[in-house]
This record gives sequence, structure tokens and C-alpha cells, in this order.
Amino acid sequence: MAHFLLTPVGSSGDVHPFVGIGRALRTRGHDVTMLTAEPFRRASEGAGLRFVATQSQEDFDRLTKNPDLWHSQRGLTLVLRTLALYMRDHYARIVEAYEPGRTVLVGHALSLTARVFEEIHRAPAATVHLAPSIFRSDYQQPAPIPDVDISGLPVWLKRSMWWLLDRWLIDRHILPEFNRWRRELGLAPVSRVFKEWLHSPRRVIGLFPGWFAPIQPDWPPQLLLTGFPLYDEPDEHALSPGLRAFLDRGAPPILFTPGSANRLASPFFAAALDASRRLGRRALFLTTYPEQLPATLGTDAWHELYVPFSHVLPRCAAIVHHGGIGTCAQGLAAGVPQLTMPMGFDQPDNTARLWRLGVARWVRPPKFRGDRVAKEMAALLGDSEVSERCAHWARAIRRSNALSETCAALEALAPSSRDSAAAGRSPTR
Repeated sequence: MAHFLLTPVGSSGDVHPFVGIGRALRTRGHDVTMLTAEPFRRASEGAGLRFVATQSQEDFDRLTKNPDLWHSQRGLTLVLRTLALYMRDHYARIVEAYEPGRTVLVGHALSLTARVFEEIHRAPAATVHLAPSIFRSDYQQPAPIPDVDISGLPVWLKRSMWWLLDRWLIDRHILPEFNRWRRELGLAPVSRVFKEWLHSPRRVIGLFPGWFAPIQPDWPPQLLLTGFPLYDEPDEHALSPGLRAFLDRGAPPILFTPGSANRLASPFFAAALDASRRLGRRALFLTTYPEQLPATLGTDAWHELYVPFSHVLPRCAAIVHHGGIGTCAQGLAAGVPQLTMPMGFDQPDNTARLWRLGVARWVRPPKFRGDRVAKEMAALLGDSEVSERCAHWARAIRRSNALSETCAALEALAPSSRDSAAAGRSPTR
């Protein structure tokens, strides 16, 4: 029996897949510890995982309340500066939880502390990436804007663009403090941490299928694609009586959700309500911050704080969302058309991939108004080819078992019993 130490960083869309992996590992007889922010304690402990908080509820709220978080460029800057602020403390939590000869580290793309620990102690580890936009290539490029494909540009120009991104948007915000800390640990400085360094040299796992993002020739050779995990706490939440009655008394609604951590979505929901009325469609709003909803929803709209997509999406006509990878995957699994409002991070690239699959359209944030949303949604719902493509990809997802394949890949990294017997004392760095 091995011990798996999971270190996701981010919102529900980042943490839920790791909870699903941890729960599956527990079912297979292993011990699992989750290191992440305090808001995810209940979900983690509900799945039978030991929980260690790396960020308080107050600090998490402070980050999600910052309006820069949803800016296409300033959002990444804010996240990087936050990572630099907490990395020493996160590393100390890993040191305390790690059991030599028994523990496998399972790191998130932003869990730089897990990579540092692996580097120092040569710990068995894997880096888990939720979305394909993290991978750089001289071939197919992540889309910076859904309708802009830069893959055909000359290789020298694509490499120059990545260099500029590293130099001016990433390294300047993370490297000074990161390399200062590395010197304290006796490590050499690094540069362009998001180019290659962030990938574990032992195993990289992509939680998406190859038909969503085909492996490129220059992606890490240690990469394994296992598929969408689709975990959303299905056993922990039942449909409320009110929601069940709402779904039963009328036509399938359009589901609107701007992202679990989005506290600045009042314009999104105002446009959503306007669009649904223009279409003559019912609407289901999901947000844990109800203060951003319109004052009056009427009888054809319903709000829930949280409900597993797997419970409700099969009963919806479509979904409108921010383009986060977890929501994209759930929409594909349910076989419903998707309309996105991509703001930053992986969202534009995810949206572009949905569009290539023939299941989605998008509206840029400045144009996300009721009339435009209604127009795009009407086009999606009225296109029989979109419906056929949605059904096709839903069948493709049902043919795989991503959680099982992910667990098998992680178990292959577990130290043998002989290694366990020879292991020394716990690291102190």
C-alpha cells in the first residue's frame, strides 16, 4: 500500500480532478493526503482523504475577490505573485506529510513546490496537467484567442513569442523570489520555468483524451494521456427538491455558470437572463455567490449554489460558461452544445478545441450581451450537425475510464517494498 500526496493549486476546476483521483486511489487500497486550500477540506475529507491546508479561507477569498484574477494578462501575474508568496510554507507542508520510501508526489502544473521537492529528494513523482494549453510546441500551438491559430507561423517566430511571454509575463513575476528560495535550498537558479522545468522527468499525465488534443512530436516523451476524470462529487450532492421540481415542470433549461471562483459575474448573469428570455428558454444559474444574480429571476429561471454537472447537464439543452477545462469536459460527456465566454488562462485554447470538435461557439467578454448570447445560442441549438457531433464525443468519453488509467500510471511510480525497507528518515529541508 502506497501513500499518494496530491498538491493541486487553484479553484474547484483544478481541485476536483485531484479529489477524484485521490478517491479512486483510496478505493484501490492506498493512503492519500490532499494538500490544497482550506475551502476544499470538506470535499477532500468527504472522499476519505487526509487533508492539509496550504491556504486559509481568508487568503483564498482575498485572491478570488481581486478583479485582476479574470483579466486576460493580469490574472496570470496575480497567480504567479501569489505562488511566490506561499511557496516556502507549501514546501514545509510537503516535508511534514512526505513518508520516504512510501510516498508518491502528484503535482499540479502550478505546484512548483512539489517539483522542487522532487528535484531535491529524487522523490517518485508525476506532474498532472488538466488542460493541453500548458504544453508548448513548434507544431500545433495553444490558441491565444479562440479564432486565432498561430500554428502555421514560422518556427523561429513561434519560439520568439514564447520567449517574450516568459520574459515579460511569467519569469519577471516568479523568478526573483523563486530563485532566491532555490539558493537557500542549495539549488541552481532556473529560467523559463514553464517551458520544460515544470514537467516531472519521471511521469507527466494529461487529463484529457488525444482526440481533444493530439500529442505533438515535441511534447514531453514521458507524457501519458488518460482522459477527462469528470469527478464532481456526484455521491455528495443530490438534486434539491426545488431544482428537481423546476426541471420536471418544463422544457430542458440552458445552464449558465461563469466559473466556481468568479465573484465578478453580475454582467454575465444579467446577459444570461436577457438571452434566455429572448430565446423563450428556461435558465438554470449556478454560482456560489448569489449576490451577483439579477434581483428578480422570474418563474423560468432557477438558481443553485452547487450541483454536480453529471446530475443536471443531461437534463439541460445547452451550457454557457467560461471555458474552464472541467466544465468543457462535463459538457462533452453530457452531449450538449456549449457557448463560452473565455477570459484567460486555458479558456481560449479549450474553446478553440471545442469549436474544432463541432460542439461550441464563443462570445468575447466585451460582447457578452443578451442579444449576442441569444443569437449564438440559437445558432447552436438549431444546428443538427452540432447535435450529432455532441452525441459522437459523448460516446467517445463513455468508452474510456480516465480515473482507472490515471491511478494505474501513478501506482507504477510507487516505491517497492524493498525500497521502503531501505528508506531513511524524513527529509528536513
